[in-house]
Amino acid sequence: MAGLPSMPTVEAIPIELGRLLGAIFGVAIIAGLMGLAQMISARAADRRLVQTGYPPRTLLATRLAALGGVTVVVAAVNYGVLWLTISPGAPVLTFVFLVLAGLVYAFLGALVGALLPRLFEGSLVVVFLAMMDAFLSGDSPLAADVPEFVEYFPLYHPKELLQEAMFQGTYTTGDLGFVAGYLLVLLVLVTAVFGVTMRTSGGWSA
Repeated sequence: MAGLPSMPTVEAIPIELGRLLGAIFGVAIIAGLMGLAQMISARAADRRLVQTGYPPRTLLATRLAALGGVTVVVAAVNYGVLWLTISPGAPVLTFVFLVLAGLVYAFLGALVGALLPRLFEGSLVVVFLAMMDAFLSGDSPLAADVPEFVEYFPLYHPKELLQEAMFQGTYTTGDLGFVAGYLLVLLVLVTAVFGVTMRTSGGWSA
């Protein structure tokens, strides 16, 4: 990365942008796989708990809360590594936006885990999506002419927020609103799918 030249299609210095993308991809992929693994590995236990009368929405809330806590820890580790190499313009905002990127993929992984039956297929989906997302959303010179729908990819707006906080010390309200909406939609979808999968196992009401 140190040998990369400045390029007109890249908004920041390539090596710093590469480190930023590495941090956001690291948080996203780890959080996404953890969300996936949690939903699949705990599915049988969750069904038994629901059948014994445990409220499914409360159960899902505890799962997502635990996932959120782990995501914050993962983001803190990646932020620490990033901070050693780049001095962020707005340190707190940088950390918060890194956490938001992780939460988007944590919820996305949980949604995939609620939909797919096995860890192997789910891992392929999450890893492939995260790699394509980081590549197309990341101002790569090889992906300079990406279509407009890339703006709807999960990491596009978190990357924009993180990039502004790192290099300019500010953020765009529109990007933050889009990320908040993305999280809300994913939360609704995860809740709905989780409820359906628990209901098919028989006999619950909440």
